[in-house]
Amino acid sequence: MSNTKRTGTGRQRSRRRSRGVRHHRRSIFLICMVLVFLSGALMFGSVKLQAKNAQYKEQEEELTAQIEEEQKRAEEVKEFEEYVKTDEYIKETAEDKLDLVDPNEVIFRPAQ
Repeated sequence: MSNTKRTGTGRQRSRRRSRGVRHHRRSIFLICMVLVFLSGALMFGSVKLQAKNAQYKEQEEELTAQIEEEQKRAEEVKEFEEYVKTDEYIKETAEDKLDLVDPNEVIFRPAQ
């Protein structure tokens, strides 16, 4: 008899467990669905962020190239500024724009 009581109580416990699992099956399913939805949303957001990151990297490279070009241009402007201060530049400008010549210089122009 003692053996039958043990098996009877064991059956009752397993029935209680299975009832509990059946009872909560819908809740477990809903929780799983919410987790799947959140995982999908995170993956979508991740892909979107990676695309935006790639776009920003491309823009950063373009801006870096522009900065380098502007630095080169600034160097050229400095060199031109130094050249403008020389006597050679002043002489060339006087000859081109004012048609001035040195006292011992002769200019030959084509006949018109």
